[in-house]
Amino acid sequence: SLFNSRDLPFLSMFMIALYLLERAFRRDKVGAFVLGGVVVGLMTNIRIMGVMLFPAVLAMRGFDFFVAAVGAKGKQTLLTGGGFGLASVIALYATWPWLWGDPVGRFLEGFARMAHFPNAINLLFRGEVISAAALPPDYIPTWFVITTPPLILLLGLVGAAAVVGAGIMRPRRVFRNTRLRFGFLLLAVFTLPVAAVILLDSILYGNWRQMYFLYAPFCLLAVFGVRWLAAVRPQRAWQGGIYGLTTAGLLLTVLQMVQLHPHQQFYFNFLVDRTTPEYLRTQYAMDYWRVSLAGDLKYLLKRHPEEPVYLSSLPWAADFLPPAARQRLILSSETRDPDYVVLRRFDLEYQPDLAFNRIRDRQIYNSTISIVKGVDTANMDAAAADAYREIYRQAQSGKPIIRGEYDVYLRDRTLVFSREDCPAGDLSGRFVAKVFPFDPENTPGFNPEGEAFLSFSNTGVRLGDTTCLAVIQLPDYAQGDILVGRHKSRNAAAFPFWEEWHSFSRPGLSDIIADRRRKQSQPSPMESFDVFLDRRAGGGKRLLYAKGDCSRPEYETRLFLHLYPVNPDSLPPERRDLGFANRDFYLSQYGGHPGGNCLAAVPLPDYPIAEIHTGQSTPGQGQLWAAELTVER
Repeated sequence: SLFNSRDLPFLSMFMIALYLLERAFRRDKVGAFVLGGVVVGLMTNIRIMGVMLFPAVLAMRGFDFFVAAVGAKGKQTLLTGGGFGLASVIALYATWPWLWGDPVGRFLEGFARMAHFPNAINLLFRGEVISAAALPPDYIPTWFVITTPPLILLLGLVGAAAVVGAGIMRPRRVFRNTRLRFGFLLLAVFTLPVAAVILLDSILYGNWRQMYFLYAPFCLLAVFGVRWLAAVRPQRAWQGGIYGLTTAGLLLTVLQMVQLHPHQQFYFNFLVDRTTPEYLRTQYAMDYWRVSLAGDLKYLLKRHPEEPVYLSSLPWAADFLPPAARQRLILSSETRDPDYVVLRRFDLEYQPDLAFNRIRDRQIYNSTISIVKGVDTANMDAAAADAYREIYRQAQSGKPIIRGEYDVYLRDRTLVFSREDCPAGDLSGRFVAKVFPFDPENTPGFNPEGEAFLSFSNTGVRLGDTTCLAVIQLPDYAQGDILVGRHKSRNAAAFPFWEEWHSFSRPGLSDIIADRRRKQSQPSPMESFDVFLDRRAGGGKRLLYAKGDCSRPEYETRLFLHLYPVNPDSLPPERRDLGFANRDFYLSQYGGHPGGNCLAAVPLPDYPIAEIHTGQSTPGQGQLWAAELTVER
């Protein structure tokens, strides 16, 4: 109920509508249908998905009219159906002013927007990072199954089977005003939205919260299941046993909610692994709205009962706190370092973290849901502060790979940023490392959109008054190139422009491009960029893009990249008719803008490629440049 302002109101209104419609069909009065219509109209205003009850009710009234044929009963059916339809339309349009300008056109526009909501973020699902715009067909079914109490799952399936079985045995009852027909309505409003989401490839995110309303008809089907099981045998002992087991199962769920409080939103049933350390955290993304961080904020306020607490970012969960407590939480500025960093479990997927700089962590089902990290070593325990000082000492004994405002050291799989004359507020920025896997096609958990980078924020600490240190733990996959940099501004308008980009690798990206230029005096003809095909030792290919004196607009403009394989069967089934793989990208995904130059290294798939078409275009200016490269035959 804390996730979003529409999920639970829609679910609640859906339950109210189902109750009022069942009551309306039972009483068969105009007033009852008008009341149900008003609720359906209001529910559709909350989420346009509610419109599904409108044709369902009118279809049921149509069946009733067909059965009644003529006479007083037929007239009553028309009056009740018309009253429902008119009340629904009036309630919807009276409370949704946006529709007034073009009632039909804007309603269809709203429905189309619902089906393809433009928010194609990345999601963690079954251990893989997927796009919300390309969800697998079992996304909603999987979330529903693993987060619904097993008793409800079992009884709901029994109820659905009982409804279908009764309809097969007595089909005439389905077309008449009976409770069995209402059971089929429940089955329809549970299954059809799921089918629509799958067939329309709708964009969903934040687990299945936009489909929470499905729980209402499914629970009512579970009631059908309980009643059917109790009716299998007439003996009181049997019926008492069914009701007793059902009650015990519901109480078990209540007990689990008490144990999880205040984090009931993290509930999973036994159908997923709840015991392996960090399994759930690395398999499923949860807490999209960061509401669980309220507990961490309360902890910090209790840790500092009088003075203000300075944070690197202020989660929305701060709004749940009393006003007096909320005022003591202050967002650090560019002139003052934060005292703490609070991170939700979702952030941990992309921010590998050293264990010793944690002030506090919390776990559910043996998976971390949030951590609190200290920025000032004065707020850390002695062991954590000593660990950072030892890292700093070891880094100073070596040679930096980059010298700049921050010196950067590479120690095994750890990057160390250090600065001795560090002004106050310098740690309010963000340290960043983009790590290119040597074999991106076979790197588990890699972003499917090709964003070959990891961003590490809020990793800095202060040692004493003037020394700043940031430690970034690199991933354990085989690494190719690495870009490091800092984003020093809190100004949202500056994001995502990074300052102080430096490139290095084994060997560095700049060195590779320079080497390719030496070996290939004439690069592939381009009007804007030089592009080289680089075959790496150990297998694998990539395209190297380079341009000197590269402007910011050139750097920010998306590049298209179409790969035509030698064998079209190498493509996924949905791309074979087109004949090419689409790998469009931004330069920031595979490279950077160091010293005013544009550099990028784009990994290519391992299947043989016949031709490559690439270039840049914008909606306003059209195609800026394009070229074709022949690779293999």
